[in-house]
Amino acid sequence: MRMLSIRARLTLWYSSLLAFTLLISGGVCYWLLSYSLARDVDASLNSVARALEEKYHGRGSFPSSEIDEVFRRFFGFSPWERYFGMFDPGGRMDSGSGKLRLSPEAQKNAAEGRFTFETIDGIAEYPVRILTRPVIRSGRVVNLIQVGMSLQNTQSTKRRFLLILAAVLPVALLLAGGGGWLLARRALSPVDRMAEAARRISVENLAERLSDPGKGDELSRLSQTLNEMLERLEKSFHQIRQFSADASHELQTPLTILKGEMEVALRMERSPEEYGRILRSGLEEIDRISRLVEGLLLLARSEARALKMDVQPVDLLGLVEELREQYSVQASSRDVSLVLGMPLPLPVQGDPGHLRRAVMNLIDNAIKYTPAGGSVTLSLEKRQERACLIVEDTGIGISREEQARIFERFYRSQAALAMGEGGHGLGLCIARSIVESHGGRIEIESTPGSGSRFTILLPLA
Repeated sequence: MRMLSIRARLTLWYSSLLAFTLLISGGVCYWLLSYSLARDVDASLNSVARALEEKYHGRGSFPSSEIDEVFRRFFGFSPWERYFGMFDPGGRMDSGSGKLRLSPEAQKNAAEGRFTFETIDGIAEYPVRILTRPVIRSGRVVNLIQVGMSLQNTQSTKRRFLLILAAVLPVALLLAGGGGWLLARRALSPVDRMAEAARRISVENLAERLSDPGKGDELSRLSQTLNEMLERLEKSFHQIRQFSADASHELQTPLTILKGEMEVALRMERSPEEYGRILRSGLEEIDRISRLVEGLLLLARSEARALKMDVQPVDLLGLVEELREQYSVQASSRDVSLVLGMPLPLPVQGDPGHLRRAVMNLIDNAIKYTPAGGSVTLSLEKRQERACLIVEDTGIGISREEQARIFERFYRSQAALAMGEGGHGLGLCIARSIVESHGGRIEIESTPGSGSRFTILLPLA
């Protein structure tokens, strides 16, 4: 079954709520009208009975004209069906309409000096409201005055009120429903425009944005949120395209070399030594491809928050000492001093393998881009509740403009390219991803021609 549109549902809810409100309000108004009419009738009958009581001077009856004049004074008119009766204390009628009867309850209340209101059916076509009031002289009941009137006018008034409600309610609902439909249509028209604009946006034109109504309301916030989402999508697609292009470029070189060497080896018979050299060269290119793919896989898992980590206590001092020993031969071969600063035990929680790789990438870069005669210093510090592992070199340095980009994938500074050192431009990006996965960050301070200082900050265990 097809769902109703939001516009139709809003109109239906609004109309239903209005109908419910009108019914409740109408019911309350009807009850108040009935209560007010009943009180008015009772008050008027009481005034009529009291006026007749004041006129009573031992008379057994009142002229009809006098009764009409009293009714007219308090009701504003003389009802066609008005009733009057005089009873002695024993309940026998002295004068009045023969239709009236004294009920046992009214007679009992009168004997106690209390008056009684009753609604009696069967006297006329409509119910009759009756008041029985005792006439007390010298502390005793001498007579009972009974006055009444038909409730025809009261019921007619209530019936007309119900008819008016029955006529007004559908008209009000119709007008309110139509107005609600128009208001909902106008209020939701920006949504239709945003939906149409969203349909036009595809991978080819992610730079387009949804129009903002500019009223600062919920629809404006929705438009801004969707535009922010489109901006993130545009950046993500751009990164994917850039990543695909860079990865293809980086993979093309080793694959081309590997293919060329295999083709050369197959052109003619060669000695076992030549085959061995070609195979070793091919293995080097395969290792290069393997490291590239491994690095890309690590970055992808880190960005997807799916990087597996074996979290355990890690002693940064032991890690730094081990890596200094490991890289001492490489540093010596390039005439670079690899120095360990003041030893300071700093325990952290993390994955030993991943942290080792992050520090190795920094040390490898520092040695690689430090000219002969330079130095690389590894040191540890404690800043408040953070452990700081510092790799500082006297190398080529990085310009301020390039410092913001060196952590991007495949990015290599101009000075690094000029030195002709190999690499894929993934080392710093991988190091930052690993450190951030551990709740830390990497800071850089660098001056072109003077060297760089990379600081890994991690929470202390």
